[in-house]
Amino acid sequence: MLEYAQIPQEEDLNGAASGLIRLQEIYKLYPHNITKETALTADEAYSVGLVANTEKKFQLAFLWFLYSLERLTEYSTTTRPVLLYYLSSSAYHFGSLPVAIYFCQQYLNLDPDNDVVNALLNLLLHSLQERTSNPDIFTLNTESSKYETLCRGEVDERTSKRQRALSCRYSTGGGNPRLMYAPVKEEAEWDNPQIIRYHDIISDREIEILKNISRPLLSRSKTQGGVSKIRTSQGVFLEEDYPVVARVSQRIADVTGLSMDSVQDFFVQNYGIGGRYEPHYDGCDDENGRIATFLIYMSDVEKGGATVFPKVGVALKPIKGSAVFWYNLHKNGQVDLYTEHAGCPVFRGNKWVANKWIHEYGQEFRRPCSLSYWE
Repeated sequence: MLEYAQIPQEEDLNGAASGLIRLQEIYKLYPHNITKETALTADEAYSVGLVANTEKKFQLAFLWFLYSLERLTEYSTTTRPVLLYYLSSSAYHFGSLPVAIYFCQQYLNLDPDNDVVNALLNLLLHSLQERTSNPDIFTLNTESSKYETLCRGEVDERTSKRQRALSCRYSTGGGNPRLMYAPVKEEAEWDNPQIIRYHDIISDREIEILKNISRPLLSRSKTQGGVSKIRTSQGVFLEEDYPVVARVSQRIADVTGLSMDSVQDFFVQNYGIGGRYEPHYDGCDDENGRIATFLIYMSDVEKGGATVFPKVGVALKPIKGSAVFWYNLHKNGQVDLYTEHAGCPVFRGNKWVANKWIHEYGQEFRRPCSLSYWE
């Protein structure tokens, strides 16, 4: 008799828990912020805490164990002693010794003769005498990387002022005949490096066709090293055998003025809750590196999911039907370090995007090379 795979599997559940944990880190959320609309059971919260503990994110693990303790019922399989032990252990590893001692003592009130917990208490009391600093485990640290602050929408006022000075225009892609009577809406999002947004570059009907083609083919997205935790999405490469893909690719060639002779297949991706792609570069030092990126937004995102450029402080909100375009390489072939970018975790909603990575070969007369170090 055939045995069917359990859906979801443990790997899927752990991945979902890891996504929740990353949301907490980026957006500075407590368990009750995440579970405001859909509360987790004590057992579910305990599972999230175990994943955070395994990832050595002890403060977040502690907060999930505490949430689980608050939601314990007679029907929970997770027990109070187990939670008290993990609360004490995670507080100890975080460095909050008085809190660790408190929960250790709470455990011993239930089971005074437990040798393991008695040994842990002695260790904690000894450590308390030697340690002067005891960080507050109940309050999340507000210190963040530039990537995280941009994801939360905290854009520097000087950056905003500079963006407001940039302009919008109708573009014919440098005089492309196909755009003479139907120019595209072009908006400068940043000037150095130049980041351009094209509005209404793809229709709702084309988006739905691409989604319908992609859904049954999606699989876990990979980086050059294979499946990685820095990129949590599902994706599929679509060849130009599909008329809609060929049509959109031609449109990309028209608006950018670049050749499509050396490009990667159209890459459609879906990011669910917590889905993200941490800071990275699309460009590389290969002989035929990715000279440019054309990123199409195929959905709006209710909250989160922005494309951010930490080195320049720019955050771009997904707008359905629009696309952003930038060059990854300088004219001398070197990677433009200011093009480091990331996809912020999706906090609420669902994010669909499509990438077209354009390579150097074929662009010799469209974007001539430079021997200057500065170009």
